[in-house]
Amino acid sequence: MEINHYEFEYGEYGQTTGVIINLRGFGILRYNNISKGTAFTIAERRKLKLSGYLPARVKTLEEQIKSSLDILDEKKNDIEKFIYIRSLYDRNVVLAHAVIASDITKFLPIIYTPTVGLACQQYSSMFRKANGIHFYPDNIDYAESILRHYTDKNIRIAVVTDNQGILGIGDQGAGGIPICLGKLMLYTQGAGIAPWHCLPISLDVGTDNKVLLDDPNYLGWRHERLRGDDYYDFIEKFIVAFKKIFPKALCQWEDFSKQTAFTVRDKYLKEVISFNDDIQGTGSVALAGILAAMKVKKEKMTDQVYLVHGAGAGGIGIAEQIQTELMEQGMGEADAIARIFTLDSKGVVTSDRDLEPYKEKFAKDPRSLSWLKTPADNTLLNVIKNEKVTVLIGTSGQPGCFTREVVEAVGEHTDRPAILPLSNPTTKTEALPKDIYEWTNGKALVATGSPFDPVEHNGKAYRIGQMNNAFIFPGVGWGIIASGASEVLPVFFSAAAHAMASFISEEDLRDGILCPPLNQLKEVSFEVAKRVGAEAIKANVTHNGYAVSSFQHNDDVERLNTLIEKMRWNPEYN
Repeated sequence: MEINHYEFEYGEYGQTTGVIINLRGFGILRYNNISKGTAFTIAERRKLKLSGYLPARVKTLEEQIKSSLDILDEKKNDIEKFIYIRSLYDRNVVLAHAVIASDITKFLPIIYTPTVGLACQQYSSMFRKANGIHFYPDNIDYAESILRHYTDKNIRIAVVTDNQGILGIGDQGAGGIPICLGKLMLYTQGAGIAPWHCLPISLDVGTDNKVLLDDPNYLGWRHERLRGDDYYDFIEKFIVAFKKIFPKALCQWEDFSKQTAFTVRDKYLKEVISFNDDIQGTGSVALAGILAAMKVKKEKMTDQVYLVHGAGAGGIGIAEQIQTELMEQGMGEADAIARIFTLDSKGVVTSDRDLEPYKEKFAKDPRSLSWLKTPADNTLLNVIKNEKVTVLIGTSGQPGCFTREVVEAVGEHTDRPAILPLSNPTTKTEALPKDIYEWTNGKALVATGSPFDPVEHNGKAYRIGQMNNAFIFPGVGWGIIASGASEVLPVFFSAAAHAMASFISEEDLRDGILCPPLNQLKEVSFEVAKRVGAEAIKANVTHNGYAVSSFQHNDDVERLNTLIEKMRWNPEYN
């Protein structure tokens, strides 16, 4: 018989109200979800038979936070800080999240991009303690049993990766799970999803990364990646098991590569409550930046011409979201698509090529491009000049490809060119913000995917808005869970983009800043959750609630907003 060493108590809104600990003695300290470390009071130590296993002094949470921050200040670099925070999380989740929350702007780049990319590359050598679940061909047939016996039973969100398209560094084999861990920490920071409701999952189907295959310390399944039917059979086995054990949980697909990302997303759209953050979250955060740019320019989105340089999952996701918004603003589908150009390594994507299916929607008929006479004409600069591009978006991972000539060409078609180099990590960015400001005499509207220091121009420092998906996916997930949405609709991401854009202050807009500051993550996530939940009610897909009966009418929105607010977990000791 399986023994539950601890279990959480929940209030009427599904929020954690307390914990029942069935253990006594040293074993309590082994469970990071319930351990307080030196913060256990004298009474708790006596009751739980912890006396003697901890030093005499009792610390408050505030004192523990200060001690941890002092230690972090002594670390030499960000990867050492990452390791410390992860080790702290493995001991005490409340303290780890309290430390992060003390300065989210400072710690977000450490727990997530760009530092998490290094953690993925060094995963096998950095491994200290098991986190989450690893499925691979030798155990996937037992997926149901593995999920059933996972320590935390009340899973509400799983972030699931097949490890192939990691943050601009590609196939990392089993090393992609730190991405899932980082995303789930942001679900907790932004949306207040308690850590015990979060599950990171790696679908280790092998790797084509020869460096990993040749590394004697590599911890993953040491084979080339599964392909074709073998791969999709593996995914199907996971889906069947996940849906059976966690039927109400949201499944966020993460860092699947190119066509696979779209195929998996679309195939299981109705099977499990799921979305792909690289496609839909990236599209939503980019749309938020564009909406902000239109406020600055005092122009309509329907009057712009868009070029997405990088036709992977993120790039096509952005194109999809722009198209959706243009159609919501009154354009027909064909006219909307006509205003969106996508570029890959061969130039503007055209329909006469042998294309992966996900690229086909935005492929142009080469006969409609009068300037495209030879393959040599198909360049980034020529597309901008001939199609009069006004919004340039980078998802290519090609550092420096937005040259001075390219940026100035966009400026020839608009007084305020929107230049959005979004590739991660920082070393992959298409252009440095300081260069874009210099080349356009400060007229460009700039936002990046990675964090950058403020840029000084004409004696004034300008904050560089980071178009981080963290502004989108935590609130989307929160709204889905709270409303009990049984499926994820495209309109959720439009609502999220408008919510994020609404948080940019008038002062920031005057300075051409397109994103709210990261220290507003909780507030933005709350607004995103409310708008997403309202859209779920409007669409009548709220049949899957955790805490209350289904929402059925628009007059339930107020009740939903109360639920969203009440269910948020904060890093405080129970």
